[in-house]
Amino acid sequence: MKRKIAVSLVIALGLIGAATAYVDQSKVQPEVIRTSVTRTNELLDRAWRLPVAATFGNHLEWQSNGSVCGPASLANVFRSLGEEKADTEGEILKNAGSCWFHICPVGITLDQAAELARSHTSRRVTVLRDLTPEAFREILRDTNNPERRYVVNFSRKAIFGAGVGHISPVGGYLEDEDLVFVLDVNENYRPWLVERSRLFTALDTFDGRTKRGLLRIE
Repeated sequence: MKRKIAVSLVIALGLIGAATAYVDQSKVQPEVIRTSVTRTNELLDRAWRLPVAATFGNHLEWQSNGSVCGPASLANVFRSLGEEKADTEGEILKNAGSCWFHICPVGITLDQAAELARSHTSRRVTVLRDLTPEAFREILRDTNNPERRYVVNFSRKAIFGAGVGHISPVGGYLEDEDLVFVLDVNENYRPWLVERSRLFTALDTFDGRTKRGLLRIE
């Protein structure tokens, strides 16, 4: 028994160390966050009234650590859809084979997020990647459809000048302003608006051998 406890402790410490390194890579200064995206009260108020954003109740459950943005995003999405059996980060992580002790050492990929989503819902989950700017615009228009939810995987560096890959729900699209509402599940960032072209640049990047992109849940 003592040996099992010792092994578990070593594993846990190793995971914590890996997660800490991952978080350190993703740090962006508060002033940079503030000036890199749009967060005026008037536009945020309008964004929260979009059909899909409104289903989140002007509220997000923040990710518990820097490595679990994917599970936290799925939990918030399922809460917005009324799926009570999968509306917490802890419930989502029960099926996350690459995560232990609520830590995913190097985060999760878009494909892993898709598999996690499928394990918790009978809804159709589709991975969307290798998009053109035109296809991305059409998808953004669809993010205002309350029958669907979108989750975006993007590189923070392309928007904030630093940071690593991140996953968050999309709250909708203010088409007249050409701004995307990203429901950032990291409490240090919180929801923000960004120009469509900049978000496209951020998702049109590689995570390993494959492009980043979006999940559609319907």
